[in-house]
Amino acid sequence: MSEYVSNPEEAKEYVPRYRLLYSMIAITFVLFAMRLWYLQIISGNELREFSEKNRIKQNKISSPRGLMLDRNGKVLVENLPGFEAILSPQYIENLELMASIVGPILDIEPDKIVQKVQKSRKQNGAFSQVRLKENLSREEVFRLKRIRLDTPGLEIRESIVRFYPLKEDGAQVFGYVAEISKRQIPLMNELYKNVFTFEQGDIIGKSGLEETLERDIRGTDGLSFIQVDAHGRETSTQTPNIYGEQIRDQEPVHGNNAVLTIDRDVQEAAFKSMLDNQRIGAAFAMKSNGEVLAWVSTPSFNPNDFSTGFSSSTWSRLVNDPFKPLRNKVIQDYKSPGSTFKPFVAVAALSEKVVTPTTLVAAPGVFMFGRRPYHDSNRNGYGSITIYEAIERSSNVFFFKMGIALGVDKMFAYINPLGIGQKTGVELAREVAGTMPNSEWKKATVGEEWQPGENLSTAIGQGFVEATPIQMAVAYNAIGTEGKVVKPFIIRKIIDQEGKVLKENFPQVVRDLTETQNTGIKVSQETFKVVKEGMRRVANGDRGTARFWKVPGVPMAGKTGTAQVIGFSADQIYASCTARPIHMRHHGWFVAWAPAENPEITVAVLAEHSCHGNTGAAPIVRDIVQAYFQKYHPEMIEAGLKELKMNKTTKINLPATVSEGE
Repeated sequence: MSEYVSNPEEAKEYVPRYRLLYSMIAITFVLFAMRLWYLQIISGNELREFSEKNRIKQNKISSPRGLMLDRNGKVLVENLPGFEAILSPQYIENLELMASIVGPILDIEPDKIVQKVQKSRKQNGAFSQVRLKENLSREEVFRLKRIRLDTPGLEIRESIVRFYPLKEDGAQVFGYVAEISKRQIPLMNELYKNVFTFEQGDIIGKSGLEETLERDIRGTDGLSFIQVDAHGRETSTQTPNIYGEQIRDQEPVHGNNAVLTIDRDVQEAAFKSMLDNQRIGAAFAMKSNGEVLAWVSTPSFNPNDFSTGFSSSTWSRLVNDPFKPLRNKVIQDYKSPGSTFKPFVAVAALSEKVVTPTTLVAAPGVFMFGRRPYHDSNRNGYGSITIYEAIERSSNVFFFKMGIALGVDKMFAYINPLGIGQKTGVELAREVAGTMPNSEWKKATVGEEWQPGENLSTAIGQGFVEATPIQMAVAYNAIGTEGKVVKPFIIRKIIDQEGKVLKENFPQVVRDLTETQNTGIKVSQETFKVVKEGMRRVANGDRGTARFWKVPGVPMAGKTGTAQVIGFSADQIYASCTARPIHMRHHGWFVAWAPAENPEITVAVLAEHSCHGNTGAAPIVRDIVQAYFQKYHPEMIEAGLKELKMNKTTKINLPATVSEGE
């Protein structure tokens, strides 16, 4: 065994390597020392402040939205205090375990909690909070608080819940609120630039007046700062001022209140009548100056469900309902107005001297145009009648002849200025214009020339003619006020929390048809008076199609209408409507104003698939008019009841069989 012998010459070869190693160690030590010196001496204060801020969690405090009040100060939409369960994903250690604990308490399937958090992480990032459930019950709050310390990332936060006391009543006009979607954030930030800044989790108005009034009733959100531990849970400290002077809680600013033109009592009467009569459709009432009194669309939905959250099955039921409860039928359902269109044709015929008030026109049960028969609603016809009787009894043949004599372009010249085929300009979004056709419109839209036979269907409100209930109310109101086309409005004023008026809307006359229009047409007051008399007879005459629905002491004027949904052959046209499947039944209309001589309220009701206007829509108009006059002019109803009693007249009821088709 050989002995190891040290070789100095060989050791000298490693000296440069040792020096390099020692130099690298020294440089590393110096760099660390310099870095520590920089962090401790130069940036010490800044980093200490940053470290302290990491212990601070900023929470947004949602501002209470402003209330919606009716014209008399009654609450239509308000706020209630509540609690919500919030998750902060970055603090969750075991998502599946957390979901299995929290899910049963909130009555949410654990898998759905996992999916919701994972979806939020993917769409909004790991630091975006996830709202699990709003409007927690006391039991849910108590049980969540018991597990909160052992469930990192879980918070129970005070919240404000939007509350709609009328529930389904007026849901489409008041709208609803819900959490802003990711797609909406940039759109809303652009729309409200320099006014609001929206972010994930914010609650916004999604439809109706909640959407329209966002700028006025939203308010300004506040901020609060709390100290948290490494898991994001709130902690206490002996040094409460660690936040620094620049970090201060900010109190939320309450949104302004909106005073509407709606009358809650009339609104409730309208909704109740639609439900009691089991009607699908719309009811709209306004004062003669354009102030909206009632706005109902059925079937409806409960907007409180959107505030508190609901299941996917509930949402699926709403969007798949064939009668569209989310749709605002007052401004979005454009239907053929049927015979409610005839007074407009009467205005045109009288103005163009096609007939006079005393002209007799033959109105048999069938009218032949070319080789095609056109039927009246009364198969026996009405004999020779004047325009008063034609309106009162709703003669199709009379108005077929008016349509032929006028032609579509003349009808358009008089009827379009009444508001048919035009948006009214009411404050709510997504209003549709409907259609008032003329020959130019058909050429541009359909690509075909207008056919003479189409004048007949147009003259009785069928064919291409389509109107919304709000348009019909505006047009009828113009006849009742003898020429004044008003702009309907529903927002009366915006007031702050002290009651100071910030904005105010006033009645507006858009056109006066007794003055010459741009198209050269002009309607005399005498013409309006003739048409008004015919419409007064509809509700008060011995053969009026709405004679069974009088309001004691309050004479109405209006017109019933039945609009076919599909065409029928000659052998089916007089068959029972109620025996048909619901989707094949006619729509019923009744539009009226009261009092007949000087209108104070105008009401339009569309009762979809109700078969007739007199049985389907007229009872609802009667109930709305009665509710209005019972509240504002009870003396008129009392006088009417006394007169009935003196005449020993029993309560008016609709007989079992109605002979008139309208």
